[in-house]
Amino acid sequence: MIPILLALFYVFMPLLILHLCHRFPFVNKLGAVIIAYAVGLLLGNIGVLPSMGAYLNEYLLINKAAKPGDIEALFAQGLIAQSDLLAYKIYNLRDMLMSITILLAIPLMLFSANVREWSRMAGNTLKSLVIGFFSVLLVIVAGYFIFKGYGMKDLWKVSGLLVGVYTGGTPNLASLKMMLNVDADTYILTHTYDLVIGVFYLAFLMTIGQKIFHRFLPKFPIQLDEVKVKDLDGKDPFWGTLRREKFIPLLRAYALAIFILAAGFVLSMIVPERMVMVVVILTITTLGILASLIPSINRIDRTFESGMYLILIFSIVVASMADVRNFAGLTPGLFAYITLAVFGSLILHVLLSKLFKVDSDTTMITSVAFICSPPFVPVIAGALGNRHIVITGITIGIIGYAVGNYLGFLVASVLSTF
Repeated sequence: MIPILLALFYVFMPLLILHLCHRFPFVNKLGAVIIAYAVGLLLGNIGVLPSMGAYLNEYLLINKAAKPGDIEALFAQGLIAQSDLLAYKIYNLRDMLMSITILLAIPLMLFSANVREWSRMAGNTLKSLVIGFFSVLLVIVAGYFIFKGYGMKDLWKVSGLLVGVYTGGTPNLASLKMMLNVDADTYILTHTYDLVIGVFYLAFLMTIGQKIFHRFLPKFPIQLDEVKVKDLDGKDPFWGTLRREKFIPLLRAYALAIFILAAGFVLSMIVPERMVMVVVILTITTLGILASLIPSINRIDRTFESGMYLILIFSIVVASMADVRNFAGLTPGLFAYITLAVFGSLILHVLLSKLFKVDSDTTMITSVAFICSPPFVPVIAGALGNRHIVITGITIGIIGYAVGNYLGFLVASVLSTF
């Protein structure tokens, strides 16, 4: 009964979070993802959920292919307590929800990508895109070698996570967690520091950033044409998703996402077990991009928002698995590494923009699209007083979503050899 109630909580809690974001502006400013993580951390650390005992933990470490029947046999033999059995069922529930939500969210979020438009980007936008990718990758790789000797566990995995989140966003971070088998504590701490440092990053750009960069970079060339951007006028993009005219087409998108997921699992059958999740995620990413080329799929409204809802479920689940008592030993070097990744990539981006004569507003919106993801693009565009750069930022951000999984896994794999 408890696993069923917990599953319902995980699935429907994001509805309450989104309602609060829609109803109260100050809650919306915090962001649904941040609130989801806070709810998950609270749930996992107030003692309401049972935890597995030492014997069962050790058994699972030794017997990685253990099945539910094996655990029930241990209970029947009196080797584990009732609370251990319940904790194991909750563990399986969380693992299932994490897998389902991320693997369906990836294609759903990519269905809305306009790949054909990527090749038509203007000169400054294309230059800023390339500079942005280069800056993020170079700083994160350099940071790996700088902090490698600080005793942080699996730093190469953290590097992969940072590449994913700072070229794409939270969906890529979540995908790479599964691809690289990152433990929940490291994942949550990485994302927590990312959120904290991101606040200072955004505050800098929204206050004095433009004035400072105007001293080094050309100003944005003013255009007279009007730019219209759908669903970026300050209204809640999730609102109205359950209306019939929106929901029915979304069911088709979900059906296609499930089909793509099935195709990924079929392909994964021909690779070694350790590569299964990698093949599945890269396959569904690729097929999601290809599906976005089909006009009838690309035009389905709210596919991106539906994917983000699944990300909120994932966020609550994974946060509830983290034990805050394990955070203390991970913090100093990791915080410095993430700070370097964010502000170091921004500084390098500005220096290269100076060299290649990219204007300040395009530089800033590109950096925001990478570091903070597309939802923050309109916010920064408004702070800069330049609505013409919204399209640029959104386009670059979506490209980042599309390639973040590939780049993150590639960088992590290369760094693991050093």
